[in-house]
Amino acid sequence: MAITGARADNGTITPHLMVRGGRKAIEFYTRAFGATVLYQSTMPFSDGVHAHLRIGKTMVMVTDEQPAGPNGVMTVAAPESVGATTTILEMYVDDVDAVYQRAVDAGAKAVMPVGDAFYGDRMGWVADPFGHLWAISTVKEELTPEQVHDRMTAAFKRS
Repeated sequence: MAITGARADNGTITPHLMVRGGRKAIEFYTRAFGATVLYQSTMPFSDGVHAHLRIGKTMVMVTDEQPAGPNGVMTVAAPESVGATTTILEMYVDDVDAVYQRAVDAGAKAVMPVGDAFYGDRMGWVADPFGHLWAISTVKEELTPEQVHDRMTAAFKRS
């Protein structure tokens, strides 16, 4: 099935983040990751917002969490409400150190400091103020699957 129209360049899968405090989330993603707001509206049945952001080449949707509606649609909760997240957003950038620091300066929590990984990336993890995990990476080396396997085996032998 071909995608046409205004959403044709969104990619095949678009992350849709549920948050508490959608307006603050939009401000955070703009400061931390250079997001551009493509669309923003107030939800018709609450004071919450729904927005389409562009971060790099990817569209990301952000919506305030919603209780179950009268039409029986399930409750969609933010990580803060359930006490966990099941997804890590992997973001490739030209300068991981600068983007990681910008995210921390904007209010993200440093989870894993930036360092070189056995699979050829320089990467670090942050948790945004809304409970979502971001693995920020820069490719340092292109490796074959065999090289990655050999380096992984060696790295975990040291542990």
